[in-house]
Amino acid sequence: MAVKKKRSTQPTADQTRAREYCSELRIALLALHKALVDSERVTYEATVGKIQSSNHFLQLLTTDPWFAWLQPLSQLIVVIDEAMDAEEPLKGKDVDALVKQIGTLLAPSEESEGFGRHYFEALQRDPDVVLAHAAVAKLRKSWKAGS
Repeated sequence: MAVKKKRSTQPTADQTRAREYCSELRIALLALHKALVDSERVTYEATVGKIQSSNHFLQLLTTDPWFAWLQPLSQLIVVIDEAMDAEEPLKGKDVDALVKQIGTLLAPSEESEGFGRHYFEALQRDPDVVLAHAAVAKLRKSWKAGS
């Protein structure tokens, strides 16, 4: 009777590095998202009026066009979560694609519309957004340097 070898379920060094990196990147993107949400709330309240409660704010975040520009960043964080939860372990090429996607999204532009324009404006008005952006940019560079 032949004994079948079990496939090793131990992740490779590349897979471990990819997972750890994505975890760090996710945390940095969540911090950036929070900085953007906080900044946008201040701008909203200065323009429209005080937000009355946390529930009201959550409703605005999910349904009001004022905050809709933040959705691509929220979706990108979900993509990272799904990649980390997938049955197939993350590989370096998966992380390369995520890093590229992040770079494309987080490209502020004074001339564009949508996310790029709003992101540019947030970077101009709020130092917390600048710091959070710098943390993500540093992490992105560290992946490229370590590849």
